Amino acid sequence: MKLNGKKVLITGGARRIGAVIARHIAEQGAVLMLHCHNGIAEGEKLLEELPGTGHRIFQADFSIPGAAEKLAAGCGEVDVLINNASIYARTPADLPEAESRRYFEVNFWSPLALMRAFAVPERSSEGVVINIVDQEILRPAAENGIYAVSRKALADATLAFALEHACRGLRFNAVAPGPMIPPPGLEHSTMSKVLKSVPTGKRIAPEDLAATLLYIIANDSLTGAVIPVDGGQHLKNYEYL
Repeated sequence: MKLNGKKVLITGGARRIGAVIARHIAEQGAVLMLHCHNGIAEGEKLLEELPGTGHRIFQADFSIPGAAEKLAAGCGEVDVLINNASIYARTPADLPEAESRRYFEVNFWSPLALMRAFAVPERSSEGVVINIVDQEILRPAAENGIYAVSRKALADATLAFALEHACRGLRFNAVAPGPMIPPPGLEHSTMSKVLKSVPTGKRIAPEDLAATLLYIIANDSLTGAVIPVDGGQHLKNYEYL
């Protein structure tokens, strides 16, 4: 698929990694629908800087059931869906139920709802969905239990949708990145402990992730893939924290 003139929804697209993705997608001539939770001001500033016209920003709190469905209705049919929004923290597998449900609402149920809206039976055009998950789905780390499980669930859903909808020209893939930028609140971290588990010893450049997304979109034969972009981190089998 060529992106020129295509409508692209990016969740969590107003800042951090999402903003990098948005810039690369916009440079290809796409019209962007950017979702954000708290980053309205940053999203509006980003819209002013993006090339092209017609870009819009939408606010939704994915921890609230039904928010993703409302977002899908507001955006209408899109050609490309990039599920980037997520919440992360070191979480044990036995996290209390209320908090576990919040992780699943944001990291699994909301992107799943957007995938369902994308693949409605009445859709007749081709399209691409890319779910950004985490290398931990390939090598779960202790003390990241519920987070890792919620991302693994989304990766499995990606494969199920890919198989079910391939005959309709709808492609579903996932990308599993390694450590790129510190999580919110730890902006000055060197991530030295985490990087010990990355064979290349380097952070993953957000631009490399964006380039992988462009490759997936352009390759009409690619569906049902989970692509690690992690410097080989998924190959390691020891705990790093």
